[in-house]
Amino acid sequence: MAIAPGPTLETARLILRPTGAQDLDGWAQLMGDVEAAQYIGGYQTREAAWRGMASMAGSWAINGFGMFSLIARDTGLWVGRIGPWRPEGWPGTEVGWGLLRSAWGKGYAVEAAQAAIDWAFDHLSWDEVIHCIHPQNTASQQVAARLGSKNRGAHPLPAPYQDLPNDVWGQTKAEWKGR
Repeated sequence: MAIAPGPTLETARLILRPTGAQDLDGWAQLMGDVEAAQYIGGYQTREAAWRGMASMAGSWAINGFGMFSLIARDTGLWVGRIGPWRPEGWPGTEVGWGLLRSAWGKGYAVEAAQAAIDWAFDHLSWDEVIHCIHPQNTASQQVAARLGSKNRGAHPLPAPYQDLPNDVWGQTKAEWKGR
């Protein structure tokens, strides 16, 4: 099965690689879980999840970056998506995340985000990184804080998410490298 063009990163427990066709079951599981998807676009059918997955693969092809598929090294299973993301109209250069509920509480988000942020700063020449987080999403706020990001306040997202509350968390490259 085809995988979008891009690098593969490895951490102690995870493999981060561009989106591939074989990731559909994981994407559909993530986006079909009302609780897991509530802050990352909301519940989606399998067909809608496919379109989101294809959009991410397209971002790799068009922009040279997109969220990585997150694979647990010990099982080879898809456990989420994480990485650089900046669709048209987005409030900045984001490293975002969304993990299957079975992967919550294991430290995967922080571990993978650290690798993705390093890659974004070193290979995309970004000057800052942000995380768009719903004000009620305390789990993602904790991940952002563990990464050293600070809440910069409310900032609207582009359509079709313009009516959703959103805080921008972030830090500069100098802050990241100096931590």
